[in-house]
Amino acid sequence: MQQYSNLSHSPQTVRLGQASREYISRLPATAAPFPRRLAILGSTGSIGVSALKICAAHPDEFQVLALAGGRNAKLLAEQAAAFRPAWLGVLDDDTAAELIDLLPSGYAPTVLVGESAYTSIAALDWADVVLSCIVGAAGLAPTLAAVRAGKIVALANKESLVLAGGIIRQACRASGAVILPVDSEHNALFQAVHADGLKPVRSLILTASGGPFRGWDKERLRSVTRAQALNHPNWSMGAKITIDSSTLMNKGLEFIEACHLFGMAPQDVRVIVHPQSIVHSLAEFVDGSLLAHMGPPDMRVAIAYCLGFPERLGTGLAPLDLIALGQLTFEAPDTQAFPCLRLAQEAFAAGPSHSVVLNAANEVAVDLFLRGRISYLDIPACIEAELSAHTSVTVDDLESILALDHEVRARTLAHWGERTEQG
Repeated sequence: MQQYSNLSHSPQTVRLGQASREYISRLPATAAPFPRRLAILGSTGSIGVSALKICAAHPDEFQVLALAGGRNAKLLAEQAAAFRPAWLGVLDDDTAAELIDLLPSGYAPTVLVGESAYTSIAALDWADVVLSCIVGAAGLAPTLAAVRAGKIVALANKESLVLAGGIIRQACRASGAVILPVDSEHNALFQAVHADGLKPVRSLILTASGGPFRGWDKERLRSVTRAQALNHPNWSMGAKITIDSSTLMNKGLEFIEACHLFGMAPQDVRVIVHPQSIVHSLAEFVDGSLLAHMGPPDMRVAIAYCLGFPERLGTGLAPLDLIALGQLTFEAPDTQAFPCLRLAQEAFAAGPSHSVVLNAANEVAVDLFLRGRISYLDIPACIEAELSAHTSVTVDDLESILALDHEVRARTLAHWGERTEQG
């Protein structure tokens, strides 16, 4: 297979990255008053579950206004019974019927159905803060709806920026929406730089755990099983993001997210491996100093920061014992054994449509791997094949992004599904 060309240091990098050294949105002089009314998109996923733990711990600070939970009727019904939101969202009629049967008597929320349910909930007039934690490209349309409605958006859906970072930046300017990053790495960077701005920043440094296969070579990776890849050493996450973490694609997507979020040129965003997952990221300033954000590897830290911004809320987590930790180590990522990080960096440099192709091919490949249809090393091979075959096209609105996303998914699934069925 022809290797996808390395564009990460090409003369076009700065131009295509459109570095502005400006944060993606305004920051409010004053935040929404407490109690804050929350809409949670993806409440039955790991981020949504953790967010509701924060709400339960601070009942006077938050009113859960709306929950959207895909097809997990049982868990959504439990969440709804506990918090009594006025709106619920699910993806299909069967789930809606099951959900309604499970709700307690005397409680009759409005139940919205279909993909439009998410966009409707995202733009609810009464919501102060929208937590967008849907997995994958499915989170783009609801996130954009919340931004266009001028909401404070606690963003845990990195794919929204990977697919449409420029569009979301423009929409924030038009509506006055505020983006607060929930991903632990970007939340760490936000905390490091938002007080002084980005002008004195030399570079942003994203940390990666290295996943369960850190130090493995390609030969050893050939035999990786689904169970091994889902066994992350530090973080408890959903299946898709756990696989992405193991391949370093999660860090590749976060690299693209950081460039869009902070308006940084790609050569000014670096990735280093930090196996302990205690330093969540670092900002390097022009005077040679580094500001690092440290904390336990638990998403409640970042979620609580965003939901309470600019106030800090208690999480109930035990403080770090630095003496017990003993040491913190750092090393370079191995992009030979784990090429997904390199592919993401090259895709960003090549232009916006390449990022769409990267994400779509990855989502299909990860799903095929989880279903036992392809091998672990087929994941980066699948992505590289799609990127190599792609010629840049204009993706300047939601419709063109979703059309390309659908096209790449269909082609990837047809090729790799047929390939595996034929042995």
